[in-house]
Amino acid sequence: MKLLDELRTHRLLAIVRGPDPAAALAAVLTLADSGVALVEVSLTSTDALGIIRRARAALGPGYALGAGTVLSVEDARAAAEAGAGFLVTPALAPSVTEAARLDLPVLAGALTPTEVVLASSAGAAAVKLFPASFGGPDYLGALRDPFPGTAFVPVGGVDADGARRYLDRGAVAVGVGSPLLGDAVRGGDPVALRERAAAFLAAVRQ
Repeated sequence: MKLLDELRTHRLLAIVRGPDPAAALAAVLTLADSGVALVEVSLTSTDALGIIRRARAALGPGYALGAGTVLSVEDARAAAEAGAGFLVTPALAPSVTEAARLDLPVLAGALTPTEVVLASSAGAAAVKLFPASFGGPDYLGALRDPFPGTAFVPVGGVDADGARRYLDRGAVAVGVGSPLLGDAVRGGDPVALRERAAAFLAAVRQ
C-alpha cells in the first residue's frame, strides 16, 4: 500500500489500544464502518496480533490496517504475518529498518530535528511527530521550515480542535487514540464512537 497517499487523502489515523480484545476488534470494525479509512492496532493491546488477524479477515486485503508501537525486528515480522499493511513506531527502533526489508511502509516516530533526519534517511514513508503535545502546532510549524518536504503526522494529545490546527500548520494527517476511541476499547457505547468518528472526520475534512 502507498501509506503516504492514504494519509494525504484521508488525513485521520485512528489508534486502537486496549485490554479487551473483543472490544478492541469491535472498535476497529466500527471505525471502518464509520468511514475511518486508516486504523492501527497498538501491539501494547491484549492479543494485538489476534485483533489484527481477525480485523484483516473481516475488512479484506485492501483496507489500510496497520500495527502500532512496533519496536523490535520480531515485532515487525509478527505484525506482517498477522496481516498489518503498515507499521507505526513511537521512536527510531530496529523495526524501522526491518519494515524496509519486509517491504512494508512505516510511520516512524521522531521528535527532534536530528530524529526527523534519521527517520527520513531510514526510509520512513512519513514521520510520526510524537509526542505532539510536547510542542503543539507551533512546534510543528517550526519543524516545517527546515523540513518542507517531510510528511508529518502529529500523534499524542490530539483532539478534534487540535487536529484542525495541526493540519493548518502543514501536517499531512493526524493520529488519534483516546480522544477518538474513548471507552470503546473497554466495551463502551459504539454509537458514541460513531459520533466521535464523525466529529473527527468533519474536522480533518474542513
